[in-house]
Amino acid sequence: MKIAIIGTTSYETRMTEHYHDLIMDDHMVEMPAFDYRSVDELAICEHNRRIIEWADEVHIFWDQRSMGTLFDFGMCFALRKKVKIIYMEPKTFKKVMEKYEESIRGKGYETDRS
Repeated sequence: MKIAIIGTTSYETRMTEHYHDLIMDDHMVEMPAFDYRSVDELAICEHNRRIIEWADEVHIFWDQRSMGTLFDFGMCFALRKKVKIIYMEPKTFKKVMEKYEESIRGKGYETDRS
C-alpha cells in the first residue's frame, strides 16, 4: 500500500518510527514534512498535495494547532482519501476552557448582564 504520513513537525521522532514500521511491513511510504525544505509555502502545499494524491491512505499526527496539518487534512477530505489518525495531542486549549467552565459553575462567578 502507498501511505503518506502528514503531521506536526514537532512529532518527528514518532512519525519517523511509524515510517520505519510501515517500511518493515512492505508499504511504500512518503513523509513530506521532512523531505522537502523550502521557504516557498505554496511549493510546500503543492508538494504535499502531490504526495496525498499519490497515496492510497494518509496517516496523521496532529498537535491540534498546526495549520499546515489541518490544511493537508482538508486536501485529504477534498480528495476523498482514506485517513488514519495515528496520534492526536490530547491536551488542547479547548479542554482547558471546558474544565474552567465546569469549575466555575455554582461558584457565583456568573454575572447578570440583563
